[in-house]
Parts: sequence; C-alpha cells; structure tokens
Amino acid sequence: MSFLADPLLLLAAGATIERVAPDERAARRAELAVASTVLAFSVPVYLEMRWTRPIWRAFHARSGRDFMLNSGLFHFEYVDPPPRTHVAAAAIFATYPMWVHLGRRWHRRHAIGSPVVSSPHVSKHH
Repeated sequence: MSFLADPLLLLAAGATIERVAPDERAARRAELAVASTVLAFSVPVYLEMRWTRPIWRAFHARSGRDFMLNSGLFHFEYVDPPPRTHVAAAAIFATYPMWVHLGRRWHRRHAIGSPVVSSPHVSKHH
C-alpha cells in the first residue's frame, strides 16, 4: 500500500487473474474486487485514518501519507503537503483499476504454456 508498490502488486494480481479465471465475466469481477480492495486500504492509509496505523508502522513510516508518498525511499513533503500533492494522489488512485487490467493483458501476451481454465460456453478473450 504505497504509490511505489501498489501498481506492481496490481499488475501481478491482474496476471494471476488472467491465469486462473474461468471466464471473462469472472475475470472482470476479480479485477473489480482486487482494485476495490487495494483502494479500500490505500486511500485510508493516505488519509491517515487511525485504524491504518499498524500498516504504515510495520514499514517504519512516520504516517500513512509518508508511507504512501515516500515508501521509505523518497522525501516528499507529507506533513502538510501542497494541494497539488492531493490532486496527484487522487489521480494515481484513479489508475489502480488500469494496473489490474494491464496485468491481465501482459499475461495474455507473454505467458508461454500457462494453462488457462476456460468454459466451453464463454470465450475468455472477447
């Protein structure tokens, strides 16, 4: 749950969905579920909701926003960031569903010999 790690995790989740989903309908539902779940944790971390404290403390961050913005690697202002930081954060959050979908597309194009469970009645890639 950081802006550095989330896209990579979402890509991996998308590739996994593509590999194991029985049909396109199930894959789309899984995409939505994954993106929604990650957003349900990441947005509250960014907003520094009290219940998220164990999450960002586990990574030795000073706050949820510090964790989301800096991931222990950067030094962006997180205590009282300018409004453009919040706008950028909202824009990044808006891309989360796209990362899951891109993971699925990547798997379709690059997986060699990976079994895909498919239904004889529903085409997965239409």
